[in-house]
Amino acid sequence: MATGLKEVRTTRGWSQDRLVHEMQRFAEQRLLDIASPASLKTYISEWENGRRTITDRYAAILRPLLGATDAELRGRTEAPEPQADGYADLLSRIDAAGSLSESMVPSFLAQTELLRTMDRQMGATGLVDQMNGHLAAMEEALTFAVLPGARRPIATALAGASTLAAWQALDAGAVDRAWRRYELAKKAAQDAESPLYLAHAMGEQAYVLADAGRPQLAIELVRDAQRTHPERHSPRLRAWLAAAEAELCAAAGLEMESAARSALERATALLPDDGEVRDADMLSIFLNTGHLARWRGNVLAKLGDASAMEELYASLDSADESFVRANSGLHCDLTQAHLARGELEDARSHLQKARLLANRTGSVRYRRRVELLTGRL
Repeated sequence: MATGLKEVRTTRGWSQDRLVHEMQRFAEQRLLDIASPASLKTYISEWENGRRTITDRYAAILRPLLGATDAELRGRTEAPEPQADGYADLLSRIDAAGSLSESMVPSFLAQTELLRTMDRQMGATGLVDQMNGHLAAMEEALTFAVLPGARRPIATALAGASTLAAWQALDAGAVDRAWRRYELAKKAAQDAESPLYLAHAMGEQAYVLADAGRPQLAIELVRDAQRTHPERHSPRLRAWLAAAEAELCAAAGLEMESAARSALERATALLPDDGEVRDADMLSIFLNTGHLARWRGNVLAKLGDASAMEELYASLDSADESFVRANSGLHCDLTQAHLARGELEDARSHLQKARLLANRTGSVRYRRRVELLTGRL
């Protein structure tokens, strides 16, 4: 049976020759000894048609290069977690999990924050091993935490990390993994009794549906997120969900223009004017007036509104360079806005910048958008 390597490689947009080149470069940078280019080409063909098994040695190279898990590379489902063997082992794990809620949760949160920072600056593909290990540690702790007081802090940490992992998977083109990570985040949020994390996971999961070609279902999901215990949502989360609804409505077509503009007005009204960038109750949310201006420009560009240009250039002037992937999206929005005005040279200039940033972070999602815009030039 063929492995999943071919699907992962083609999703990334790489030929076999490109994969050979990237494997060589990866190995040279890390002083690793690997096969010759000719042998690698043979290995890849045999890996992809199932005649050769990907060894752990080469899987450790392919995972960060392609942003894929072992299961995705080898074309199989995730192996089930081993069960605790015997009462002594079970009680040992329960005792360890009981102490984790107090001693390890701050470390879990700090690790999530580090991975989030690395993700927005360098992209998600090289973090697949770290992210999977991080989630597995928290899932293990939650599985053996018995009482609600011990479970809630671990579940809250897991909910935040899972949405980050899901967005990384979506950005890497691993749609099935993204969906499952969002489901994990939603379950963890329910375990944590946190409507904030549940609504946020639902709002982000809507983008998977939109990217898959189900815009109306995506809109329904993000609206349902806003109706999920809204009295317990923070003001910044409410604004974020409204802005997400606006973007999804705009992407659905001009028949949803009125709904998009209405949601955008709600987001502007809901966003607290407190000078903060992040939600104190939910660190997954980055949203201030500058971020919302970029979002507004994105929505208006999708609607073909000429006023998008002013919003987008203002956002470009104040953009945080550490948000590399977001800046790729900003240049895509500017390309779209210039195309709507027939300004092809400006559109080409921004599209080139968007392409460079998408390649720098390995973003399959933005690379697809770049290719769609290229087709319009």
